[in-house]
Amino acid sequence: MKQYTFIILCVFALMGCNRPSRVEQYRAEKHLQDSIHLIEQQRTLAYYQTQLDSLMPTADSLLALFRYEKNDRYQDHGYYVVNPQKLKIYNYDLRVMVRDDGQDLLVYRNGKRGAAEEFKAQSNNYRKAIECAEHLQIVIRDTKELEKRIARTSLEVQKYEKRLDKNAL
Repeated sequence: MKQYTFIILCVFALMGCNRPSRVEQYRAEKHLQDSIHLIEQQRTLAYYQTQLDSLMPTADSLLALFRYEKNDRYQDHGYYVVNPQKLKIYNYDLRVMVRDDGQDLLVYRNGKRGAAEEFKAQSNNYRKAIECAEHLQIVIRDTKELEKRIARTSLEVQKYEKRLDKNAL
């Protein structure tokens, strides 16, 4: 019985000797994985930023054709309204608006709301204003989505940078 106890203690002692090397090996592997994830997130962040930078001139040129309206008393969101003079539209009875977060596209003619497709079929001037608003709506949505992705990816980059700084080899 004493021999078995001695052998078991020796085995545990030998296993204990290998344990620090396994911990160090695990830390090294974890550090390598975190380094790879950091590089991937940095590349993703650069890609999203490039997309946003290429989208901004389009957004700026479209926004030049609109004016922003918002009543702070009762509106949570403002609207970009087509500016007829800048689009060279001579029918002022049409009012086309895009919500500032890109969610809604509203079209009014003589104070009555209607479907965008219905007004597009009526006149080329209407079509031009509505297509411009639809394009702005898409650009706003894309811009907002890219901004969200950039924010999330920036947090991921910070997370991996902190991990690598904390567990530096």
